[in-house]
Amino acid sequence: MATTAIRQEQAASSTLVSSVIQGITAALIGGSVFGVQMAVGGMLPMLAQMVGSQNPVVGFVMHLMISAIIGAVYGAVAPRLPSGWLVSMGAGIVYGVIWWVLGALVMMPLMMGMTDMVFQIGDAQWMSLVGHVIFGIVTAGFFTLIQRR
Repeated sequence: MATTAIRQEQAASSTLVSSVIQGITAALIGGSVFGVQMAVGGMLPMLAQMVGSQNPVVGFVMHLMISAIIGAVYGAVAPRLPSGWLVSMGAGIVYGVIWWVLGALVMMPLMMGMTDMVFQIGDAQWMSLVGHVIFGIVTAGFFTLIQRR
């Protein structure tokens, strides 16, 4: 019996690791799509400022690193949701909005020393919301495709 329990635990651990890797993969695709919008909008140098640079390439790399972390979390959570495209797309939208609030409206202003900008919403923040929702939809869609293989 102990052997069966160990095998079940190993299978669950393997499934979680696999889902996290799939979440990272999907989020790198979603992050790349969102990154194009950020590049067109001239936002990548601002993201690069988080590490003391103004280089848009550095900003894009930072964006993909953040996307990978967010994707790992998505990969750990999403398999617990009911299956189906409608749920997946809805989860992606919600996940994008959550990270818009946490990232664009809270963490980024705080990390850049712009405490007066926390929860401030202007044109740039609305465009960021669009990008985060697109990120969520693309990430959820690719995650669902990868999971169904």
